[in-house]
Amino acid sequence: MLDIQAIRANFPILTQTVNGKPLVYFDNAATSQKPQVVIDAISNYYSTINANIHRGVHALSQLATDAYEVSRQTIQKHINAKHAHEVLFTSGTTHGINLVASGFSAFVKAGDEVMVSALEHHSNIVPWQMLCERTGASLTVIPLNDKGELIMEEFEKLLSEKTKIVAVNHISNSLGTINPIEFIIQKAHAVGAAVLIDGAQAAPHLKFDVQALDCDFYAFSGHKTCGPTGTGILYGKEEWLNKLPPYQGGGEMIKEVTFAKTTYADLPHKFEAGTPHIAGGIVLGTAIDYLNGIGFDAIQAYEQELLVYGIQKLQEIDGLTLIGTAAHKTSVISFNLQGIHPYDVGSIVDKMGIAVRTGHHCTQPVMDAFGVPGTVRASFAFYNTKEEIDALVTAVLKAQRMLS
Repeated sequence: MLDIQAIRANFPILTQTVNGKPLVYFDNAATSQKPQVVIDAISNYYSTINANIHRGVHALSQLATDAYEVSRQTIQKHINAKHAHEVLFTSGTTHGINLVASGFSAFVKAGDEVMVSALEHHSNIVPWQMLCERTGASLTVIPLNDKGELIMEEFEKLLSEKTKIVAVNHISNSLGTINPIEFIIQKAHAVGAAVLIDGAQAAPHLKFDVQALDCDFYAFSGHKTCGPTGTGILYGKEEWLNKLPPYQGGGEMIKEVTFAKTTYADLPHKFEAGTPHIAGGIVLGTAIDYLNGIGFDAIQAYEQELLVYGIQKLQEIDGLTLIGTAAHKTSVISFNLQGIHPYDVGSIVDKMGIAVRTGHHCTQPVMDAFGVPGTVRASFAFYNTKEEIDALVTAVLKAQRMLS
């Protein structure tokens, strides 16, 4: 059992009011709030050890380098990567996906196929479209059913020896659907395809083991896991990272530079050109430690309670339709009110101090599949409460009365 009030006390932003009402933050799928320990760690870095890393013999540089690499090891252990050098610091999930998609230009040619799913965020669609445009490969799409679940029978039919990589999300950001990635990875590997998992929405809610999954790449963002914005992780199997060409050129990613030829650094530095977000990388480790201190089993169980309660209460509203009713979901609820645009609902709810997301959530193909322009999305975290869900229901009912 979680002590929710004690946890909420860790998050200073949750004590404020918005439009004269206590803040209810239900936009966690967009970004999570930050606990005081993370905020303090950012300040501590800049106050005590601010220096460039890997390049200096002076004391501050060595302290900063050590802290940065300890964070890498923290994340290695958290995701159970075999080697620390399989953990690359990025600016976020989008950066990680683009790094892999760019590198796959060396392995994909005309006639090959790249596979994504109909549930993907634009960040896991557009980079692969760009790869296909560069190489002449084709993009294939795993379809979804009317519950917002991927149709595995169709996935198996689409797979072939032409499939070079399958890129799917672990959890849908717009619907909360938890995808059967273990099955997807196994079947993709059976035809020789690599697999990239977009874990942006999974990393805050559950603990995953990249070796047990046997995925080739796994990307997630720091800012959704109580860490700083502008940070992220790309895990890649050592053999794949050795094969991929560098994504960017510059300092740090080189072994030797002459005008005749440049040789590249070993992993992970081969993919970490330039001065990184040092404070962010260090403090991402702090955020992961914080979440592990609470416990992901407890987080997942409590957020499921919130999900069940939220669905039950919102379904009691006449004229409200849930969008995405997968059997396996995380704490994301997308819905619409009959005859009312989601933006208008969100605007009224905001006046009640409640932060929800409205629109297509960077998943236009998902909205097209359901025939809606967008949804109202309430996404819960372990610091939210059932009382806040009650406040949301009251606000939605008020919006319905005002806008009908």
